[in-house]
Amino acid sequence: MDTRLNIMVVEDNDDLRDATLEALLAMGHTVHGVDCAETLDDELGHFQTDLLVLDLNLPGEDGLSVAQRLRAANPDIGIIMVTARDQVRDVAAGYGSGADIYLTKPTTFEALGAAVQALARRVVARDTHTVSLTLHPTTRQLHGPLAAIDLSRVEYTLLAAFAQAHDRCLENWQLIELSGKSPDTASKGTLEVQIGRLRRKLEHAGGRAPTVKVIRGLGYQLCVPIEIRKLAPG
Repeated sequence: MDTRLNIMVVEDNDDLRDATLEALLAMGHTVHGVDCAETLDDELGHFQTDLLVLDLNLPGEDGLSVAQRLRAANPDIGIIMVTARDQVRDVAAGYGSGADIYLTKPTTFEALGAAVQALARRVVARDTHTVSLTLHPTTRQLHGPLAAIDLSRVEYTLLAAFAQAHDRCLENWQLIELSGKSPDTASKGTLEVQIGRLRRKLEHAGGRAPTVKVIRGLGYQLCVPIEIRKLAPG
């Protein structure tokens, strides 16, 4: 099986991070790299991540804490830890924090590639069971596998527009106008707050993060399919 994944590499050694990105890119994957947990949190909202390649000795928050936090937030994400910590207690701590595969440095890119392909099988199985989210016009609710979420008029309007747009993408000016504001007076911060609320409601309904991602310099894209329930005739 040859499955292409979106992979985030978290490694503070610039040379090693660049070499890892180059190797994974050559395997056909879409890749992105960051050097610390703080940057990772910023980028996860923009890069839909299937799998993390995670160093443990990071500046600030360490890799064990990152893995534990992200595993709790997104149980489906793949996590490969690549670290110089090779003691039995370290391996146990890695798996206990949420690692799917624990590799010790120095390792080869062939071994990393094999680990990635092993986890890719799970991604394929996961994606064959697409989460179903439905907008209900009469109740102005978003229904998903976890909950039925009440939406404001503006939230419903935005989600309906996303669901019907080409590639589920809307430009900033379109989102501002749909919110009932003027593009001349509305701030970027106000729009970001509105999108943040939508993300939370989509995730509470059962959508897999990231539910809405930024298209830099343009607008936003809805990353989960939404069906609009048709009103019964009569």
